[in-house]
Amino acid sequence: MAPLTILVASYTDSIYTLSFDPTPSTGSPTLELLARTPVGHHPSWIASHPSNKSLIYTGLEQADGEVVAIKYGKGGIVEGGEVVARAKSGGADPCTLLVTADELIIGNYSSGTIATLPISTSAPYILSPNPWTLSMPFEHVGRNKVRQSSSHPHQIFFNPLDQTEKELLVPDLGADKVWRLTKRNDGKWAICGHIDFEAGGGPRHVVARGTTLYTLLELTLKLAVHTFPPLPAPPTPLTSLFTLSALPIPDTMTAAEILLPEPNASFPETFIYTSNRNDPRSEGDTIAIFSLAAGEGQPELVNEVRTGLIHVRGMAFGGDEDKYLVVGGVEGGGVKVFERIDGGKGLEEIAKVGEDIVGCPTGFLWY
Repeated sequence: MAPLTILVASYTDSIYTLSFDPTPSTGSPTLELLARTPVGHHPSWIASHPSNKSLIYTGLEQADGEVVAIKYGKGGIVEGGEVVARAKSGGADPCTLLVTADELIIGNYSSGTIATLPISTSAPYILSPNPWTLSMPFEHVGRNKVRQSSSHPHQIFFNPLDQTEKELLVPDLGADKVWRLTKRNDGKWAICGHIDFEAGGGPRHVVARGTTLYTLLELTLKLAVHTFPPLPAPPTPLTSLFTLSALPIPDTMTAAEILLPEPNASFPETFIYTSNRNDPRSEGDTIAIFSLAAGEGQPELVNEVRTGLIHVRGMAFGGDEDKYLVVGGVEGGGVKVFERIDGGKGLEEIAKVGEDIVGCPTGFLWY
């Protein structure tokens, strides 16, 4: 197998390019740095254009938020990228992006706004300097007064269960809601509903399968499960489970990422993977693995894998049949690649680079 390329978002000023070789001619799998592309302050989220994977977008988490377009693969070599466009993000601290064929959809965490910009796969790449913005509603300060004093959109996600109408799902950590948005006749997004969560839960990210929505609650470290019929039918809560077995949970801990890879020939059983961060134990943060063997609405915590990383914020599956999981420790441990074992129920570390090579990794994109 040829080496695989992984792009790494970070809380530095750069996006890193790594080469992962799972089957080198001699020795064990390797992970090494190919390049570092400076783009600006804290490019924490990266996403590729759906029809041109060499065109990458990132958001700079700063008060005067900015988005950046980067082109990779110049001269046929995928190493460092070239910044080809910049624009304002329409708010403060853009922490999530969704890229469509002609639109960049931005979630600005601190200002509580959603913004859009028209885009193209050719120059000038970002077609307007002026983003359209939508302020998210906010009723009152939440139970966690430090983290829930305003709206905080944390992800923008297309609802994969609705095949008739494009619908955005926007987890709002500050409001304890997931907002549901559809497009108006004028092409702008509008709120058409929401899902409520437990007070102080802090919904961060969502995934979906079949007729079920799974929401990771960052502040209470729970996996919330709902039936999720198409609009206008309301969702129904089914269950809520902690993402770690050792209770009580230390006050410093939060949850971060949730992944739901598609079943395939090598991994026919469906599992949900969630990351916990700031675990005080010396073995580092855990990745919780939930099985859906009992049914979509009945996830069961079947394993907790110690990563040896500190503050696991981002992780992503890649390689043939999503065999590999890349994970990063923002506050220590660098970047590691794990291989799925035991049919997906387990993870085994097979390669890593230290924090001296890749600083403060926050997100990943398999190129």
